[in-house]
Amino acid sequence: MPIISILPPTPAPSHPRTPAAELASYDDSDSDGDIPMTGTAGTSRRRVAVVTPGEVVTSDPQWMRGHGTYLDTSGDTDGARIVATVAGTVQKTNKLLSVKPLRARYTPEIGDLVVGRITEVQSKRWKVDINSHQNSALLLSSINLPGGILRKRTSTDELQIRSFFSEGELLVAEVQSLFQDGSASLHTRSLKYGKLRNGHFLAVDAAGIQRSKTHVLTIATTYGGGNVDVVLGVNGYVWIAKKTVLESAGGAGAEKVSITRLEEEASEAIYSNKNDFIAPATRREIARVGNCIRALVRHRVRVDEEMLNVVYAAAIEAYENRRPGEFFDESLEGESGRRVVETALGSRLP
Repeated sequence: MPIISILPPTPAPSHPRTPAAELASYDDSDSDGDIPMTGTAGTSRRRVAVVTPGEVVTSDPQWMRGHGTYLDTSGDTDGARIVATVAGTVQKTNKLLSVKPLRARYTPEIGDLVVGRITEVQSKRWKVDINSHQNSALLLSSINLPGGILRKRTSTDELQIRSFFSEGELLVAEVQSLFQDGSASLHTRSLKYGKLRNGHFLAVDAAGIQRSKTHVLTIATTYGGGNVDVVLGVNGYVWIAKKTVLESAGGAGAEKVSITRLEEEASEAIYSNKNDFIAPATRREIARVGNCIRALVRHRVRVDEEMLNVVYAAAIEAYENRRPGEFFDESLEGESGRRVVETALGSRLP
């Protein structure tokens, strides 16, 4: 009868920890921590250190702990160790080590263009949901009054505060400042900001919308859809709407009016609650553009004007080239969206 011998399990090979001296090779910034060094021409892409919760980042005492880490002094080794509290990438700013989470809510920064929803109307302010840890504040003094009037806000304006924005309405604004608790203060003192109408709201992962020079795009659609405006909020909220053209009260044949008059007419239309008629062809293309944005974010491809136009053209081509009787998923989810994004990129996705 054969004898079966049971051997003790062999321990898994231990992977050496990343020493503090090699942290610079995983860095994505220069010594000051404000200039990205990856992705530039003529340089090879550096490695990115991904850590998990409980993993020791370094035990070198020269480093200071930042966000996403804590100091562990209960170890058997001498001195304290910096341990990660979230799963993310290691970032270095001078002698400060922090861990940026792979998935997290939007963290507002001054100058960001965001799309938000009014959640509460208070005295002299509104509370706005911008997909952050806390609701932001929009002060009554931070909006344009109807007619472009520049004056101090009075008690009459406070009584009519709901005529500007009320609960559930959407708006596009800019982060003006940050409070000590990390919440943001918004403002809409520009013609490109204000209440949103005639469109479709879309919520995607905030990491899929990167900060860029332009966040308001215009897409020329097909099948009689006309031009479509796309507002890419850095907070992951996207607004897709029919393009509106500001005209003077006299129509196309009227004489040219001053810029001040145009601003007055625009500010009066900003707080209107009436949506214009949108043709079915335009609605269809608005939905198609939204599906393209979802597909790009789902496959972790940057969303900008150039890439969105390429993916939209690829989606139209795939729809027109389908075989007779073949079902094409226009929502671009699953394999159909993957093929469209691969066609736009000209390469296969990992």
